[in-house]
Amino acid sequence: MNNCYCGKLDSFKACCHKIHLDITNALTAESLMRSRYSAFVVANGDYLQHSHHSTTRPSTREKKSIVKWAKSVQWVKLEVLNTKEGLQNDSEGTVEFKAFYFENGSLQCIHENSKFIKENGYWVYLGVV
Repeated sequence: MNNCYCGKLDSFKACCHKIHLDITNALTAESLMRSRYSAFVVANGDYLQHSHHSTTRPSTREKKSIVKWAKSVQWVKLEVLNTKEGLQNDSEGTVEFKAFYFENGSLQCIHENSKFIKENGYWVYLGVV
């Protein structure tokens, strides 16, 4: 059995795919962030858009370019460095992470401290802190 793209030991189907099918399965900000990383790996633009806060959500045109880029790189791994709040009973939290990928033969890294809040009763990505 292969581990999930997000680094958890469960399979993708048992881990992030369940969240892609029903975002309310992301019980913490970290689980939503991990599911978003997996969505980049599988180029699931609909989920990336849906898991974005309504005030910062990419347009359909932006979504298409995000999907095109996500497909053009080779995703390597995700490292979660730190989380603050963002637990099941919280209404906001932050997750600091590094996402590694190859682009044009070169290893690249996105290092971000992301803000997550609950909107409509479930976790969504607001933006960079």
